[in-house]
Amino acid sequence: MTDRSLPSRRTLLGAGATGVFSIVGAQAVRGSEANSKVSVALIGAGNRGSYDAGIVHRDPRAHITALCDKFDDRLESSAQKIGVANPKTYKDFEKVLGAGDIDAVIIATPPFEHPRMLAAAVDARKHVYCEKPMGVDYEGAKTIIAAGRRADPRKCISVGFQQRYGPVYLEALKRLRNGEIGDISTARAAWIDKDPFQRKQYDPAVEKLRNWFCYRDYSGDIIVEQDCHNLDVLHWFLDALPVRAIGYGGRKVRTTMDILDHLTVVYEWPNGIHVNFEANQLTPRGFSRIGEEFTGTKGTLLTSRKRMQHIKSVDSIDTIDSQRDITNDALETFIERIVTANPENVAERSALSTMIGFLGREAIYTGREITWKGFYGA
Repeated sequence: MTDRSLPSRRTLLGAGATGVFSIVGAQAVRGSEANSKVSVALIGAGNRGSYDAGIVHRDPRAHITALCDKFDDRLESSAQKIGVANPKTYKDFEKVLGAGDIDAVIIATPPFEHPRMLAAAVDARKHVYCEKPMGVDYEGAKTIIAAGRRADPRKCISVGFQQRYGPVYLEALKRLRNGEIGDISTARAAWIDKDPFQRKQYDPAVEKLRNWFCYRDYSGDIIVEQDCHNLDVLHWFLDALPVRAIGYGGRKVRTTMDILDHLTVVYEWPNGIHVNFEANQLTPRGFSRIGEEFTGTKGTLLTSRKRMQHIKSVDSIDTIDSQRDITNDALETFIERIVTANPENVAERSALSTMIGFLGREAIYTGREITWKGFYGA
């Protein structure tokens, strides 16, 4: 990495927040009549992209009108999964962005492609929902930050950190901010689960792209590609960036992949808050532990996509279960913001959350303590 200079978090978030919640006319925001459906294109027609697009297509306020992928089998299977008949199909994402009849795009390509595609979508003045993470290295994160800063304030830039939109997380955050668990002392987070990816045989010319998950330069490794969800929640709830990190990891099962299958990182946040983070993708089916834990002087909050628990005492535990997959909340909010002309721009914030993953990854790879200031120069 070359230039690691980065403004302070306050400067970053202040710049990124400008105009985020400005209210303008719905026609100006969408570039189409307010009572027409939002026309959405999917860029990256794999499993995750098709799942996201299916939620959007079932929303009465929007419809999927175009699919973009380099591979015909992906285009065909995606159309079936989404339930869309005769969508326009593209092989080149630039042509999607040049289409005047498309209001918004979902970007669900391999992570290394996210920075250039998000930046191009911003410049094409489309509303953007980009899957996490925000790139696989610091240069990519800086591209995201720059794109967010120059974006049209009337356009929505949302990111697939769906915990930010989940009712159980929002309730837990409200209790935290209201001081219901007192001052935070420590926190923990984990993503312990099965291997989510199976390597397949492809022509050598496309093998790496189609098995992108297996390669750290395409996926960012598991602490970036998957664990960024936990790290974004820590960024959100602790309302700060970490000071330093030290960690370890390795491969016990997936010895043929260029990525870790287990890791442990200890982060230090400001005010001496220590966060233990653990992840693996080797646990046999039947057991998983995914979520976060915030311990305060008066109680503890446990958060996950399935539920939140507020432990006040041995005899007093509040539990609220999620009613559905919170990805629905994230994508429905994206459409809602478009149709009501209330856009958000979370590009910078999301890039910073991704950078927490880069910090931990560097600590694991080098076996050394890595500081935020030393790694990023800010």
